[in-house]
Amino acid sequence: MAQFFQLHPDNPQTRLLRQAAQIIRLGGLAALPTDSCYSLVCALDHKNAVERLRRLKGISEKQHLALLCRDLSALGNYAIVSNIQYRLLKAVTPGPYTFILNATKEVPKRISHPSKKSIGLRVPNHLVVQGLLSELDEPLIASTLQLSHMDFPFQEAEVIRDTLEHELDLVLSDGRPCGLQSTTVIDWTTDEPKVLRLGAGPLVGPLEPVVVESKDLFSE
Repeated sequence: MAQFFQLHPDNPQTRLLRQAAQIIRLGGLAALPTDSCYSLVCALDHKNAVERLRRLKGISEKQHLALLCRDLSALGNYAIVSNIQYRLLKAVTPGPYTFILNATKEVPKRISHPSKKSIGLRVPNHLVVQGLLSELDEPLIASTLQLSHMDFPFQEAEVIRDTLEHELDLVLSDGRPCGLQSTTVIDWTTDEPKVLRLGAGPLVGPLEPVVVESKDLFSE
Protein backbone atom coordinates (compact mmCIF):
# COMPACT_ATOMS: atom_id res chain seq x y z
CA MET A 1 0.00 0.00 0.00
CA ALA A 2 1.31 3.42 -0.97
CA GLN A 3 2.54 5.78 1.71
CA PHE A 4 1.09 9.30 1.56
CA PHE A 5 3.19 12.37 2.41
CA GLN A 6 1.63 15.83 2.70
CA LEU A 7 4.30 18.48 2.07
CA HIS A 8 4.16 22.23 2.45
CA PRO A 9 4.10 23.76 -1.06
CA ASP A 10 6.51 26.61 -0.25
CA ASN A 11 8.67 25.02 2.45
CA PRO A 12 8.66 21.22 2.01
CA GLN A 13 9.53 19.39 5.23
CA THR A 14 13.09 18.05 5.09
CA ARG A 15 12.15 15.02 7.17
CA LEU A 16 9.51 13.91 4.66
CA LEU A 17 11.75 14.62 1.68
CA ARG A 18 14.45 12.40 3.19
CA GLN A 19 11.96 9.60 3.79
CA ALA A 20 10.66 9.95 0.24
CA ALA A 21 14.19 9.85 -1.17
CA GLN A 22 14.94 6.67 0.76
CA ILE A 23 11.81 4.94 -0.53
CA ILE A 24 12.79 5.82 -4.10
CA ARG A 25 16.43 4.78 -3.62
CA LEU A 26 15.22 1.34 -2.53
CA GLY A 27 13.30 0.89 -5.78
CA GLY A 28 10.00 2.53 -4.93
CA LEU A 29 7.61 3.87 -7.55
CA ALA A 30 6.24 7.29 -6.59
CA ALA A 31 3.74 9.89 -7.76
CA LEU A 32 4.62 13.53 -7.28
CA PRO A 33 3.30 16.94 -8.37
CA THR A 34 5.29 19.04 -10.83
CA ASP A 35 4.95 22.40 -12.54
CA SER A 36 2.89 20.76 -15.30
CA CYS A 37 1.01 17.71 -14.04
CA TYR A 38 1.51 14.70 -11.77
CA SER A 39 4.41 12.42 -12.69
CA LEU A 40 5.37 8.83 -12.02
CA VAL A 41 8.99 8.68 -10.90
CA CYS A 42 11.60 6.13 -9.90
CA ALA A 43 15.33 5.89 -9.33
CA LEU A 44 17.69 5.95 -12.28
CA ASP A 45 19.57 2.82 -11.19
CA HIS A 46 16.61 0.53 -10.50
CA LYS A 47 15.80 -1.57 -13.56
CA ASN A 48 12.82 -3.26 -11.88
CA ALA A 49 11.32 0.09 -10.92
CA VAL A 50 11.61 1.32 -14.51
CA GLU A 51 9.91 -1.85 -15.73
CA ARG A 52 7.10 -1.32 -13.20
CA LEU A 53 6.67 2.23 -14.42
CA ARG A 54 6.41 1.12 -18.05
CA ARG A 55 3.93 -1.64 -17.18
CA LEU A 56 1.69 0.72 -15.23
CA LYS A 57 1.73 3.22 -18.08
CA GLY A 58 1.38 0.55 -20.75
CA ILE A 59 4.28 1.90 -22.81
CA SER A 60 7.05 0.17 -24.70
CA GLU A 61 10.79 0.73 -24.78
CA LYS A 62 10.33 2.70 -28.01
CA GLN A 63 8.76 5.55 -26.08
CA HIS A 64 10.96 8.03 -24.24
CA LEU A 65 11.01 8.51 -20.53
CA ALA A 66 12.33 11.76 -19.10
CA LEU A 67 15.04 12.52 -16.61
CA LEU A 68 14.00 15.07 -14.01
CA CYS A 69 17.12 17.08 -13.18
CA ARG A 70 17.67 19.61 -10.40
CA ASP A 71 19.49 21.99 -12.77
CA LEU A 72 21.49 22.01 -15.99
CA SER A 73 24.70 20.89 -14.27
CA ALA A 74 23.63 17.26 -14.86
CA LEU A 75 23.30 17.74 -18.61
CA GLY A 76 26.85 16.78 -19.49
CA ASN A 77 26.46 13.36 -17.89
CA TYR A 78 23.44 12.39 -19.97
CA ALA A 79 23.23 14.50 -23.13
CA ILE A 80 25.45 15.92 -25.84
CA VAL A 81 24.72 19.65 -25.79
CA SER A 82 26.18 22.41 -27.96
CA ASN A 83 26.74 25.97 -26.74
CA ILE A 84 23.69 27.16 -28.70
CA GLN A 85 21.51 24.47 -27.14
CA TYR A 86 22.79 25.22 -23.67
CA ARG A 87 22.00 28.92 -23.96
CA LEU A 88 18.40 28.23 -25.00
CA LEU A 89 17.90 25.60 -22.30
CA LYS A 90 19.25 28.02 -19.71
CA ALA A 91 16.80 30.69 -20.90
CA VAL A 92 13.68 28.53 -20.44
CA THR A 93 14.55 26.32 -17.47
CA PRO A 94 13.45 25.58 -14.87
CA GLY A 95 10.01 25.24 -16.42
CA PRO A 96 7.44 22.90 -18.02
CA TYR A 97 9.61 21.85 -20.97
CA THR A 98 11.16 18.52 -21.91
CA PHE A 99 14.05 18.53 -24.38
CA ILE A 100 14.93 15.43 -26.37
CA LEU A 101 18.68 15.46 -26.88
CA ASN A 102 21.31 13.08 -28.16
CA ALA A 103 22.33 10.79 -25.31
CA THR A 104 25.84 10.18 -24.08
CA LYS A 105 27.24 6.66 -23.91
CA GLU A 106 26.82 6.69 -20.12
CA VAL A 107 23.02 6.74 -20.33
CA PRO A 108 21.47 3.35 -19.47
CA LYS A 109 19.80 1.72 -22.49
CA ARG A 110 16.56 1.29 -20.56
CA ILE A 111 15.90 5.04 -20.55
CA SER A 112 17.24 6.11 -23.95
CA HIS A 113 15.41 5.63 -27.25
CA PRO A 114 16.63 2.24 -28.58
CA SER A 115 17.25 3.32 -32.18
CA LYS A 116 17.76 7.07 -31.95
CA LYS A 117 20.08 7.03 -28.89
CA SER A 118 18.31 10.07 -27.49
CA ILE A 119 16.97 11.04 -24.08
CA GLY A 120 14.38 13.44 -22.68
CA LEU A 121 15.62 15.89 -20.04
CA ARG A 122 13.67 18.37 -17.97
CA VAL A 123 14.30 20.78 -15.09
CA PRO A 124 11.01 21.31 -13.20
CA ASN A 125 10.10 24.58 -11.51
CA HIS A 126 8.51 23.05 -8.41
CA LEU A 127 9.80 23.30 -4.84
CA VAL A 128 8.75 19.79 -3.77
CA VAL A 129 10.44 18.21 -6.78
CA GLN A 130 13.51 20.37 -6.36
CA GLY A 131 13.72 19.43 -2.69
CA LEU A 132 13.44 15.74 -3.48
CA LEU A 133 16.09 15.95 -6.21
CA SER A 134 18.41 17.72 -3.77
CA GLU A 135 17.98 14.92 -1.24
CA LEU A 136 18.61 12.25 -3.88
CA ASP A 137 21.52 14.15 -5.48
CA GLU A 138 20.74 12.48 -8.82
CA PRO A 139 18.02 12.73 -11.49
CA LEU A 140 14.76 10.82 -11.42
CA ILE A 141 13.21 8.84 -14.24
CA ALA A 142 9.76 10.27 -14.91
CA SER A 143 6.62 9.90 -16.99
CA THR A 144 3.30 11.76 -16.93
CA LEU A 145 0.83 10.07 -14.56
CA GLN A 146 -1.78 9.38 -17.20
CA LEU A 147 -2.81 5.78 -17.82
CA SER A 148 -3.69 4.40 -21.25
CA HIS A 149 -7.47 4.57 -20.72
CA MET A 150 -7.43 8.17 -19.42
CA ASP A 151 -8.10 11.31 -21.45
CA PHE A 152 -6.23 13.52 -18.95
CA PRO A 153 -3.56 13.04 -16.26
CA PHE A 154 -4.46 12.63 -12.59
CA GLN A 155 -4.92 15.95 -10.80
CA GLU A 156 -5.53 15.08 -7.14
CA ALA A 157 -3.14 13.24 -4.82
CA GLU A 158 -6.01 11.63 -2.90
CA VAL A 159 -7.48 10.20 -6.12
CA ILE A 160 -4.07 8.81 -7.07
CA ARG A 161 -3.74 7.15 -3.67
CA ASP A 162 -7.23 5.63 -3.83
CA THR A 163 -6.82 4.42 -7.41
CA LEU A 164 -3.22 3.22 -7.41
CA GLU A 165 -2.49 2.41 -3.78
CA HIS A 166 -1.42 -1.15 -4.65
CA GLU A 167 0.69 -0.16 -7.68
CA LEU A 168 2.64 2.66 -6.03
CA ASP A 169 4.92 2.85 -3.02
CA LEU A 170 4.56 6.57 -2.38
CA VAL A 171 2.29 9.50 -3.20
CA LEU A 172 3.49 13.05 -2.53
CA SER A 173 1.08 15.96 -2.22
CA ASP A 174 1.60 19.70 -1.83
CA GLY A 175 -2.08 20.26 -1.05
CA ARG A 176 -2.82 21.67 -4.49
CA PRO A 177 -4.35 20.10 -7.60
CA CYS A 178 -1.98 19.75 -10.54
CA GLY A 179 -2.69 20.95 -14.05
CA LEU A 180 -3.99 18.84 -16.92
CA GLN A 181 -1.25 19.71 -19.41
CA SER A 182 1.98 17.78 -19.78
CA THR A 183 5.23 19.50 -20.63
CA THR A 184 5.97 20.98 -24.02
CA VAL A 185 8.33 18.52 -25.73
CA ILE A 186 11.05 19.82 -28.03
CA ASP A 187 13.20 17.46 -30.12
CA TRP A 188 16.68 18.88 -30.59
CA THR A 189 18.54 15.82 -31.85
CA THR A 190 19.20 17.55 -35.18
CA ASP A 191 20.36 21.06 -36.07
CA GLU A 192 16.84 22.51 -35.92
CA PRO A 193 14.63 22.08 -32.82
CA LYS A 194 11.08 20.80 -33.42
CA VAL A 195 8.09 20.75 -31.08
CA LEU A 196 6.66 17.24 -30.79
CA ARG A 197 4.00 18.17 -28.24
CA LEU A 198 2.54 21.51 -27.27
CA GLY A 199 1.89 21.50 -23.55
CA ALA A 200 2.19 23.71 -20.50
CA GLY A 201 5.34 25.48 -21.71
CA PRO A 202 4.56 28.43 -24.01
CA LEU A 203 6.50 29.06 -27.22
CA VAL A 204 7.66 32.55 -26.33
CA GLY A 205 10.94 34.40 -26.42
CA PRO A 206 13.75 32.20 -27.77
CA LEU A 207 11.26 29.38 -28.48
CA GLU A 208 9.03 31.38 -30.85
CA PRO A 209 10.86 30.26 -34.04
CA VAL A 210 10.71 26.55 -33.15
CA VAL A 211 8.87 24.41 -35.74
CA VAL A 212 5.84 22.43 -34.52
CA GLU A 213 5.91 18.82 -35.67
CA SER A 214 3.55 16.26 -34.12
CA LYS A 215 4.87 12.79 -33.27
CA ASP A 216 4.01 10.12 -30.75
CA LEU A 217 7.40 8.96 -29.58
CA PHE A 218 7.39 10.60 -26.20
CA SER A 219 5.61 9.50 -23.06
CA GLU A 220 6.91 11.80 -20.36
